[in-house]
Amino acid sequence: MHFLSILWNPNETLFSLGPIQIKYYNLLWITSFALGWVIIKKIFANEKKPIEQLDSLFLYTVIATMLGARLGHVFFYDWAYYQNHLIEILLPIRENPSGRLFGIITGYEFTGFAGLASHGAALGVIIGMYLYSRKYPDYKILWLLDRLVVPVSIGAFFVRLGNFFNSEINGKITEKTFVFATKFIRDSDDMPASRALALTKERTVTAAYKAIENNPKFASILESIPFRHPAQLYEGVCYIFVFVILSYFYWKTDKKDKAGFLFGLFLMLLWTIRFFVEFVKKSQGGFEESLGTLSTGQWLSIPFILIGAYFVFRPKKA
Repeated sequence: MHFLSILWNPNETLFSLGPIQIKYYNLLWITSFALGWVIIKKIFANEKKPIEQLDSLFLYTVIATMLGARLGHVFFYDWAYYQNHLIEILLPIRENPSGRLFGIITGYEFTGFAGLASHGAALGVIIGMYLYSRKYPDYKILWLLDRLVVPVSIGAFFVRLGNFFNSEINGKITEKTFVFATKFIRDSDDMPASRALALTKERTVTAAYKAIENNPKFASILESIPFRHPAQLYEGVCYIFVFVILSYFYWKTDKKDKAGFLFGLFLMLLWTIRFFVEFVKKSQGGFEESLGTLSTGQWLSIPFILIGAYFVFRPKKA
């Protein structure tokens, strides 16, 4: 602790298996899917749906989420880079002149699946459920979406927790006396890995960041790193409340029988939270410079909020 503020410098890699790194972010994604499986299984049992069909539904959901999230990041936020690095769009690698992939492929390094956009994930899941409902006509798309949003909402919390461990999607600069102010020592803008290595002369990135945090010789460097809002935690904690609200409406009311209500409520709540958190979040790039006023995340959230309002407030069919 530093006054009321936090120094945040975790190693994003939990452990390594040869060239493959197991990161907290990837582990938390797996946790979100595992918990989602448990919740949707309980929902299927409650509605007396065949549990056997969960396997295919789970597969559709995972593929749609990951593919949508990845393509969303590529096209919404970083197309300027990926248009010249097409091979990196669907592979967990990144170009690095000094890198050596699996010890034999030079010029690349293993990064894990970094660079995922929640707006893309949402679109991917909607498309995935449409395709699933076409293959299994007994399941209407709105019925599926009304149930899937319950586990998705808590899964979103784990994803944002993973962002926090990765020191990514950090907030804007704030005063160090602010109760939630966090000094992200590994912030890619404030202290990129290359600069940390150059300043400390350490041989590894982890050692370099640890030296900045703990070695008195680098106290001035540590002091120069600003405190920021932990925007990931603001967003993630709010998603827990979204999960609680959706769970209440599903288990304690008959709102699940109004097609699209839970789906619409999810869209309204989750993207409204995202819209307001963007005000304290560091720019993630994208097309905001050309449109101005709002961030890319805010512009992308508005259509989801409006669609959600339509499903929540439309009259229930007889």
